[in-house]
Order: sequence, then structure tokens, then C-alpha cells
Amino acid sequence: MLTETANRDSRLSFWLRVREFAVPPSMIETATARRRAGDWAGACAAAGIDVDLRLRSVARTYGHAIASQLRADLRHLVPDLLRWHMPRIAPNGLLRPGLTMALARYDDAGRDGARPLHLVARTPPAWADAGQRISLALWDGTHSEAGTARHPHPHPNRRFRLDLHRHLWDARRTGELWIRSGADRWTADGHPAPEPAVMDAELTGVEQPGTQLLGTELLSVVPPGRHCAVDRWAAEAGILLHAERRPTGPVAVRFGARHRLVLDLVADRDGGGPPTLRIAAATMDGGDPALPVLPDAAAWVPPDLELIRTGSIDVDRLHPLVASALVPDHAPAGPSPSPHRPGQPRLVQCRGAQHRIALVDGVLAPLDHDPAEIRREELLVALTGTPLPCLQAIDAAHRRPDCLTGVRERLDHGDTAGALAVVEGLLGPDALLRAGALRDELETAAQRRITYGLYRSGLIGPGPGRIPPNSPDRLRPRDSRSHPRHMTLR
Repeated sequence: MLTETANRDSRLSFWLRVREFAVPPSMIETATARRRAGDWAGACAAAGIDVDLRLRSVARTYGHAIASQLRADLRHLVPDLLRWHMPRIAPNGLLRPGLTMALARYDDAGRDGARPLHLVARTPPAWADAGQRISLALWDGTHSEAGTARHPHPHPNRRFRLDLHRHLWDARRTGELWIRSGADRWTADGHPAPEPAVMDAELTGVEQPGTQLLGTELLSVVPPGRHCAVDRWAAEAGILLHAERRPTGPVAVRFGARHRLVLDLVADRDGGGPPTLRIAAATMDGGDPALPVLPDAAAWVPPDLELIRTGSIDVDRLHPLVASALVPDHAPAGPSPSPHRPGQPRLVQCRGAQHRIALVDGVLAPLDHDPAEIRREELLVALTGTPLPCLQAIDAAHRRPDCLTGVRERLDHGDTAGALAVVEGLLGPDALLRAGALRDELETAAQRRITYGLYRSGLIGPGPGRIPPNSPDRLRPRDSRSHPRHMTLR
């Protein structure tokens, strides 16, 4: 019989790990406190977001009206919620590297035929992703803004965009998640609601399309095993076309690198009803690149909603704004005690008896051995002897503790404070780490932070006059890619 782990949905297991380590509660608490105090820059710093823009320069370049809009958006930006909803990649759930996402679009800034101004969030390339930092910048179609010269893809990505999904980062719009995630179409016990709610047109500025053709016909062409939000595609296609200043027309839904579904939003023949959605084509090639692409935030069912439906996660483990939007009647529980400092001695079988090891004066030490015996055992170890089981347990905790996996996960997601809290709770704040896997992980994390600093300063990276990144373990060799490109002579 297969175990529970084998039968579990890999997508849910993936997002459970992300929700456990990617945005720790301490980050949410600190960022929320600073945001409510009016310190949006401090909230960004607490959420691991670097700010690469200056409001004074925006006022001089684009005018005070655009600067006022940008200032209002920054004051209502929830940086920890933005990190919560950023796209991630398997297998570790890290941020999608080298990505530029549009958060807001200011059309009034496009003067004399220039492109509109975008507020964007960028992730560094994979070789410089230490700390999982995100940068906040502006993009007007040129390479004059800070960070564009060193970023591999400085232009906003059409597939990953949040300017049409402000409820994923804007404190003024978080309540829209209830409808735009499709949670209004499901009851608390996981069954479809009898009468789905209708989104108010004031939320999006566009009349919601009909969904007459979002039944069996559409589900028949959706690849099996995909968690697609087909019941939201008509409304989201209308929002996308409205933003592109098109009343109706085709919209592409991307399932994979070469698998797209083209949907056509057509007007009602009688002229009295909302537009309807029909299937225009299902193609396995790249499709027409000029077609508007339905953003991933609209094409897929949000993972938090799936976790709640299946009972895989407790609502209190979600981001507070996400929990209040998806489960409006849920009463949040109080803060849970920190698991990093258990404060209880650990038991060790030593010479036929149970002995204790615990933190004493900031270091992990045995409690049931007198100092003279410990000195003799340390001298025996120096002469290549076998130490006491208590000393063996302390040495194993320094070199390869049981919490090593959790420490590694926290370091990978940039939670250095959480990782150090786990280590200090185990070994004590005054412990000197011994050679082993634990110290190697901490040293590797420190070296990667140095690499990220060099990338931010422009001293390392691809390009003339820069030192190439010296981190082969962070790069994917051609033979290890999903589609290796081999050069063969014929």
C-alpha cells in the first residue's frame, strides 16, 4: 500500500513548504508594524525588498501628478504580502529568478508617444539570489533607471504581472481576493456554491463577461492535472482586454512552453448582454506572440485556496490579510510560542543511564558529569579516544544536528534571523561552531550574500568590465537542463 506521502498532491506539498519558510511570521509582524506607522521604506526593508527609486527624481521627470500617484501606491504597498504572492519555482520554492513584474502602470507618464511608467518588482538572477531579495524600481521603456543595466530581463513580463491584480499587494484592495480567487464559488465544506457572487464593476472598471461557455467544452481542452481557474477566465479576460483598451478579442492562456489555449471574448449579438467567452484555438506551438496573455495570477487557482479546501493548512498559518479575505468569519488565534527555544534538557543514553544535556551559560553542556570528568574526556578525545555519549551528542549537534534541514530551508529563503534563532536555541548564543555540515551551510550563505552585494553594486555579473559570477554550483550546466542543447557534427 502506498504511503500518505506518496498519495499526496505534489503541488500542495510544494506550497506547504513555501508557506512554512518563505515568509516567516516575524517578517510579517515587523513589516506590518512599520507599514501601519507610515514607514513604507522601513516595511520594505523588513520584508527583504530593496528600493531603487527616488520620489524627487520622479517628480522632476514625470511631474508631480505621477509622483503623487506613486507615493500613494507606496504608502499602501504591503511588501510582505507581495513576497507572499511572488512566483516561485520547484523544487525548493525559491523566487523565480531574473523576473520583472509590473505592480502598477501610470499611463499619464507616457508623454510624446513614450511608453507609460511602470512600478516594477525585480528578482536577481539565479547566481545572485542570496537572501531571496526583491528590488522595487521604475520602468519607462528605457535603460536609464537604476538596476536595469545589471538585470538580465529589465522589461516587465507579460505572463507575470500584478498591475491587474492589485489585491495581491495593495492594502486598499485585499478584500477583492475573496471574489477574484474564486472563493465565493465554494462553500466552507469544499462544495460549489449554488449562486456565485458577482464582482462589482467598480472594483475593476469593466463589466464582467458571461460564462456560458465555461463548462464541459472548456474543461475538455484543459490539460489533465492542471489546477486552472476556468470559472474565472471570462471575467479575467475582460479585465485584461479592458487594460489593453480592447472591448473584445482573443486572449492566450499559457499551459506550458509550447502549449497555449486561445480564447475569444465576443460581444453579445443582441447588444444587451455581457460579452461571452468561446474557444478560438488550442495550439501546441508558441502561438501568436502579439496576443494578450492571461497572467498566471488569473489562469491558475491560488494555492492558498487549494490548501484551505483540502484541509492541508490551518488558516492561522496563512498571511493575515489572505486569511481574512479567504475566510472572512475566521477569528485569528493569538501568537504561538516560538519553537526555536524549547528550554528543556535533552536526554542521552550514557553508560547505561539517562543523562541530560542543556544550555549552560550560553553553550550546550552535559549536566550529569562533573568538570573534572569532562576535562579528562576532552583530553581522551584529543588523543583520538572515544568520548562519552553525552559529548558525542553535543558534537553531533554542532556538526550535523537534526534541525539542519530546517536551518537550510530558512537560509535558502533568506530567513537568516530565523536560522540563527534555531541554531542558538540548540547550541546557545555563545557556542563556537565546529567543522561540519552546519557550519558549511552558514558559511555558504554568508558567501552568497557577498555575491549578491557585488551584483547590487555592479561589480560582478555578465557584461563588459565586470567580473563573471564565480559560482558554478548556482548555475545549470547545459547537460543538466530540462532541454540540453548539444552541438553534434553531422
